[in-house]
Amino acid sequence: MTYQVLARKWRPQDFASLVGQDQIVTALRNALTEGRIAQAYLFSGIRGVGKTTAARVLAKALNCERRETGDPCNACPSCQEIGSGNTMDVIEVDAATYSKVEQVRELTETLRYGPARSRYKVVVLDEIHRLSKQAFDALLKIVEEPPAHLVFIFATTEIDAVPATILSRCQEFQFRRVPSPVLSEHLRKICEAESIEVSDVGLRLIARAGEGSVRDSVALLDQMATFGSGAISDEDAKKLLGGLDSAIFQKLLEGILSGNHEPILEVVGDIESNGWDPHNVYSQFLGFSRDALHLILGAKPESVDLPEEERVALGNILKPFGYESLLQVLQLLIASEGMVRRSEIGLLALEIAWLRAAELPKVQKLQDFLAGKASLPSVHPGPASPGRLEHAPVEARSPDLPSRSVRGVGGPTLRGNDLGASKEPAPSVTTPAPTVSEPEPRPAGKAVHSPPVQQEDRGTLAPNRIPAIMEILGSRRQSLAAHLRKARLAVNGSTLKIFSPNGDSLLQKALDRPRNREALDQAMVEVWGHGASWIIAQGAPGPDDVTSKDLGPDPSSPPRRAAKSPSRASEPPAGPWTSSSTGPEPTPAHRPTQIETEGFQTSKADLEAAANLPAVKSALKIFGGKIRSIEAQALQPEETAS
Repeated sequence: MTYQVLARKWRPQDFASLVGQDQIVTALRNALTEGRIAQAYLFSGIRGVGKTTAARVLAKALNCERRETGDPCNACPSCQEIGSGNTMDVIEVDAATYSKVEQVRELTETLRYGPARSRYKVVVLDEIHRLSKQAFDALLKIVEEPPAHLVFIFATTEIDAVPATILSRCQEFQFRRVPSPVLSEHLRKICEAESIEVSDVGLRLIARAGEGSVRDSVALLDQMATFGSGAISDEDAKKLLGGLDSAIFQKLLEGILSGNHEPILEVVGDIESNGWDPHNVYSQFLGFSRDALHLILGAKPESVDLPEEERVALGNILKPFGYESLLQVLQLLIASEGMVRRSEIGLLALEIAWLRAAELPKVQKLQDFLAGKASLPSVHPGPASPGRLEHAPVEARSPDLPSRSVRGVGGPTLRGNDLGASKEPAPSVTTPAPTVSEPEPRPAGKAVHSPPVQQEDRGTLAPNRIPAIMEILGSRRQSLAAHLRKARLAVNGSTLKIFSPNGDSLLQKALDRPRNREALDQAMVEVWGHGASWIIAQGAPGPDDVTSKDLGPDPSSPPRRAAKSPSRASEPPAGPWTSSSTGPEPTPAHRPTQIETEGFQTSKADLEAAANLPAVKSALKIFGGKIRSIEAQALQPEETAS
């Protein structure tokens, strides 16, 4: 006797043998028992789920001579003839060969005659979606009003291609994909009857590879049994089916959720060395991630297609991570599935999709920080963070520094007014006070400034403290500080003179606002103490007016940078708020190394000072970036109007 493949040998012969279609079986049994026979049935679903098999069983049940319940007896002559395909009363036609309208008309002419010996004449039309539009039109009349002895059974895998005029004349039954546990149990029965040795892991891999199709799963089982001579090992199943061990998927998922790239690169290397199909691996990992999502949501164990020990191991991995993180990862993986499936270099597309998903934890940290759910990591400031020194005086910045921003790779943009801090705290000049009270605690998040410098002569202001005024205003009223940078500031006794540029009325308007005046008064009190005043002057500083450059830089300020490039050596370097008189140009031996970035010169000292800022440190720690340049920050319109 010739060998018969398992898919044909184990084809169901009654409704009880249909796998995973209990609802459809119940409906058809009740219709046969109660005599509610429709003129046309339409079975739809994916390949190999039992559509054509259910049509043959229904044809046998309609003509069974001994049928007492809904199932055929499979013993009477009618059942045996239909089962062997030797009856004239059951016509099974492939719609691909009868797609033309002339062929359908010939078929409908023969259907007008009654059955030869059975109760019904049954027409099984498989893959009905292959008919042409004219062929469908030729079927409409006879399908709607067939003779009493005629029953149509249509089967299709593309229900959308069937016209609505045909659908409205049929009772439609949608066959579902068979779940993997049900398929595994069905394969276990076949293995026991056929004496095939296989483990539960091997059956689960075969059922997953079948993707819900009973015929495909049984065919794979037959192939694996032939390869192993009746014994299927787990290693053979993984090699032939291209399946990966769940331990690999667990390591991969943990690496993606934690933002660790090393497990991803290891798995990609294993895929390349073993020759696995990247598309198949990606699809299997999506299924594994779906099981993990159900597990973290507290689904029932039987709904997760994993053994008990693997469920426990996966649950331990998912404990540190939340449902939202896994959902975002799965959403990104699904969005990249089309790229992996269509790419000609699937391995590279797969690697990019996984590495991209591993960046989500960093984005999540930033989202939590922006939403106020988390704070930046605590960073111990270095000596270049003067704002952290509670009792140190305010350090003066280099007066010719324009407003700039520090841009790190993937990091936020920071104001350049915070970049010129000295690496050593500036010495303070104080007079001993009779009594010293404890300073009041300052609210978190505000800049901490040094106590005002007490002068021996209250009627004379220290000109080298002008940059400290600008620093305080830059942290409190940036718009006012921007206007003052365009002006020239000088000291005459106990008065600060503000020389506005010719034709500039914005400075006057800015200082007319109460909030700006209050901020300037408070800054002067903090730097020079009470008794200092300011006025707006016109023209240029006179001989009695002293600027900060007339007396040299403040000892607390950092070394001055060159304000002009070699190509513009003939132009005088004018600071943003000081007079045009400058000190001697630094010699080349002591000139810091310059880096040209977008029209500005950035020294290594500035880059180091920027990298030591707490906010910059936190941003670089989150994103793992580096500071590439310090760029100019343009004044925003809303700052001008404020």
